[in-house]
Amino acid sequence: MEALNRPDLPLEPDVSHLVTEDDEPVDSIYSEKQMRLLTSTLLESWRPGKPFVALANVGLFPKAENPALVPDVMVSLNVRLPEDVMQKGNRSYMVWRYGKPPDLVVEIVSNREGSEMEKGQRYAEMGVGYYVVFDPERWLGDRVLRAYIRHGSAYMDLLDPTWIEELGLGLKTWQGPFEDMEALWLRPCDREGRLLPTVAETARQAQAEARQAQAEARQAQAEAQQAQAEAERLRARLRELGLEAP
Repeated sequence: MEALNRPDLPLEPDVSHLVTEDDEPVDSIYSEKQMRLLTSTLLESWRPGKPFVALANVGLFPKAENPALVPDVMVSLNVRLPEDVMQKGNRSYMVWRYGKPPDLVVEIVSNREGSEMEKGQRYAEMGVGYYVVFDPERWLGDRVLRAYIRHGSAYMDLLDPTWIEELGLGLKTWQGPFEDMEALWLRPCDREGRLLPTVAETARQAQAEARQAQAEARQAQAEAQQAQAEAERLRARLRELGLEAP
């Protein structure tokens, strides 16, 4: 059942005092691109068979208290965005409004502070099922990708995040170009480990398929013209022999 706007949920708390936007910039150009790579790819290519939201750098309020947590990326299944996201109560992911915490949170490490690990405990306590820490510059140690599954009010290591059955989604690292930047990226994948295509990759694939279809059409037309010419030559030869062409 979709959680947002359920009439059986309790009355909402007052949110007028909550700080839902602070206008602070994201950590870096790379972090901004990585967040957008994840959310845009999910929205473009992921088909979990149920509604979902994928948000980047949006406040997460487990309670009507300041300050909010601000995950780099969060994904929540079986919910929809409200119709009017400009309303105060709809500007952030307020758990009591959606009826559930996010299913997945991804944090991208961009410095030595290591606050991502401290935030993990809070995510576990509010009920976030899966927590992933992507550390491409290895600020926290040798592991580029750390993944955790919630057990009780704490997280345990998830050894292989390339497929998470409960979510119908996997995550894996990939070296290559995204937009104008070559780097190591975290990307979503399917059960077989195939990367979900980005918006640009989907467009390029569609263009390639269109060019292939055009080439096949031209080849078929050329073959038809060749067959017609052969038939004309055969009829001409039959007339030379005094035979009636079929």
